[in-house]
Amino acid sequence: SLFTFPAECSISTADGSALVKIGNTTVICGIKAELTMPPSDAPNKGYIVPNVDLPPLCSSRFRPGPPGEQAQAASQFIADVIESSDLINREELCIEKSKLCWVLYCDIMCLDYDGNLLDACIIVLLAALKNARLPEVTINKETDLAEVDIQKKRHLKINRHPVGSSFVIFDDSIIIVDPTAEEESLSTALLTVVTDEEDRLCAVHKPGGTSLSGEKLQHCINRAITRNKEISKLVDKVIESMKMAK
Repeated sequence: SLFTFPAECSISTADGSALVKIGNTTVICGIKAELTMPPSDAPNKGYIVPNVDLPPLCSSRFRPGPPGEQAQAASQFIADVIESSDLINREELCIEKSKLCWVLYCDIMCLDYDGNLLDACIIVLLAALKNARLPEVTINKETDLAEVDIQKKRHLKINRHPVGSSFVIFDDSIIIVDPTAEEESLSTALLTVVTDEEDRLCAVHKPGGTSLSGEKLQHCINRAITRNKEISKLVDKVIESMKMAK
């Protein structure tokens, strides 16, 4: 499969962006940062809000209107991965406890759909977050108002580098990595394994289907660990080349 993160694809109006292509599936992510009050149950933390959009332009299988079941499930899965992998320390998004924090709206849109959506979403989110820069914000003690210095921008601190690997299973005997939409529709089960750079398991997503033996599951986890290293290297290499180009 081919993975690309072209520098020219970035969204100039976003605080961070990336484009990823896996096979014939293409997704783009734009990150928009806004200031808000921290949540009452976590006054020292900010928010990360992912949203996956599957518009009709990416495939004839999707219809106009409110998000369908697959888009909602993908958004929830990405939110779970952000939480379970400790991708970003949300305390670093807090500017002043109980007063002000950042909320990062991570809008992921599919431009071409041919299966393997979750893998593409996780990679594009990671690349966009690594590419994002936030302005310096301070609270004026006299006026108690936020002051934003857009001349001073800093990159987000990424704690972990989760990468997903999706597999389709045919009757517990044949396993295919990087499935196309056709392979997904013909399979008896789908499996997505998310690991980080320290070989830790972040998430396993298997929405129903036929059962999978422990041996086959371990095989998929081992393959996901190997793939994480390949993808992480590629993401870092592309982001470094973008910095050099600037």
